[in-house]
Amino acid sequence: MFSDKLPHINHTAEFCVVGGGLAGLAAAVAAARHGTNTILIHDRPVLGGNASSECRMWISGARNDVHETGIVEELKLENNYRNPELNWHIWDTILYEIAHFQPNLTVLMNASACNVKMDKNTIKTVDAWQTTTQTWHHVSAKTFADCSGDSILAPLTGADFRIGREARAEFNEDIQPEQADNKTMGLSCLIQVRELTRKTTFIPPKWANKYLTDEDLPNRGHAFRGLNNFWWIELGGEDDSIHDTEIITKRLLAAALGVWDHIKNHGDHGADNWALDWIGFLPGKRESRRYLGDHILTQNDIRAEGRFHDVVAYGGWTMDDHHPGGLNFKGQPTIFHPAPSPYGIPFRCLYSRNVGNLLVAGRNISVTHAALSSTRVMGTCAILGQAAGTAAAIATKYNCTPRDVAKNHIEELQDILLDDDCFIPGLTRKIPAATKNATITASEGNPEVLINGCDRPMDGHDNAWSAKPKAWAKIDFNQETHITKVRIVFDSDLNRKGQGDCGHFEERNLLSNYPLNQPIRPVPKTLVKKFSVLAQLKDQSWTTIHEENDAHQRLVAINVDVSCTAIKLVLHETWGNELCKLFAFQAS
Repeated sequence: MFSDKLPHINHTAEFCVVGGGLAGLAAAVAAARHGTNTILIHDRPVLGGNASSECRMWISGARNDVHETGIVEELKLENNYRNPELNWHIWDTILYEIAHFQPNLTVLMNASACNVKMDKNTIKTVDAWQTTTQTWHHVSAKTFADCSGDSILAPLTGADFRIGREARAEFNEDIQPEQADNKTMGLSCLIQVRELTRKTTFIPPKWANKYLTDEDLPNRGHAFRGLNNFWWIELGGEDDSIHDTEIITKRLLAAALGVWDHIKNHGDHGADNWALDWIGFLPGKRESRRYLGDHILTQNDIRAEGRFHDVVAYGGWTMDDHHPGGLNFKGQPTIFHPAPSPYGIPFRCLYSRNVGNLLVAGRNISVTHAALSSTRVMGTCAILGQAAGTAAAIATKYNCTPRDVAKNHIEELQDILLDDDCFIPGLTRKIPAATKNATITASEGNPEVLINGCDRPMDGHDNAWSAKPKAWAKIDFNQETHITKVRIVFDSDLNRKGQGDCGHFEERNLLSNYPLNQPIRPVPKTLVKKFSVLAQLKDQSWTTIHEENDAHQRLVAINVDVSCTAIKLVLHETWGNELCKLFAFQAS
């Protein structure tokens, strides 16, 4: 199959991730940070998938103030810090940096997985063709993860999967059709527009669709000034969402240009000073193959809040079920079926039921079509990826399969995720013994909340210690104690709002359009900018063991190596808030 006239490179790793969208990126980074030798294979020149500059969809996730944390929040906050104007290409560099400069992680860009070698039901090697170097890469690993969205490893490995909609009666899901079919939600090519200080013209190509009146686009809102994008330019759900992609893309481009022609040239839509700034030639996908795991999450699981013993992530988007006809359907393009926020997603949905060493994360996890309509959004996909990557690190540690992790190490997986600032509904983080047995005091206020194991507002409780700048919190160990880690969780305002011409709104990490005088999205004012950590030595003297003057992250995990009788956190300055707020301060 492979020509000997072209280069071949063999790689050996402990964990291999296929697909570098937010799920695959989070999986690869999480595993590498926990010491697992990891290789990430991605078939595009930029990371992020639908959240990259190639597709330009902002990150959506759970509602009701349960904003996703962990790696995805880290990326968003880095974007606020380095990219307050929300330039898509700078965002690309932020995703590039977290992967390409991560120890234990090798990234193969522009490389498409296209073959596997199996030993019975175990993957031994994934082969990928790298277009930029005309080189074959052969990656051998103990554990693999398919985060490719389209589940490329499913047909290659023989892993069980589904595509399309289940019959309503199979799982008693009332939002499913009476008869099962292969229809999916469609693909979208987004467009972005920019406001100028002068009138502009738009001359469409001859092959663009014609929408001469508003009646040609029924139930499709034309708003484009505020937090609106053209998600409804959608086609392909009645076709093969994988193998017909190129044909669907041509139709989407004709539709997208036709929509902008309609807005500019057919009727008064207030677009005189607006120009087409960008059009996506890579369609964003919502649905294709879904793996079958040891559990299939259903509509009823979601509505029952997903109360599983092996919950490792959560969702909270509505069951947003797009009609497979897309633009060809003249009715409402989607129905937002109610779903609680949050609801738990079990680990048993994150690995193949019949390929022993295959994890999955992203929109291709083990769910029904109805459940997928909620779990597919990228905030949820990112935390699923972090859970899968952390599970791979545990599988490496114990030389076991993902199913063994589910059976024997699920509590360890949950504990690590909580420590890495991933919220899991119904669980609280365990406090390390060094802190649990210590005495915590502060210059003002009650610091006891810093060790309650809940690192966000929940159920009407703030769970935060608030104090004015220059305040301190101190952990007294009551005896000399050797510590190796200090963990702090600051307040990044998980319910942060932005403001634009449509009023206040949930902050978007990136923009869909560019009005004049668009407000920037800076570092949240609630975050602490300057702080110091001091250790009290055996002779009662204090020494500074860590300080930051430009802090901009929520989770701060500091590796130290000191024997001391106490540690003190001194807060110096926020990014603009009157009070400093934090949810956790502990040592281990």
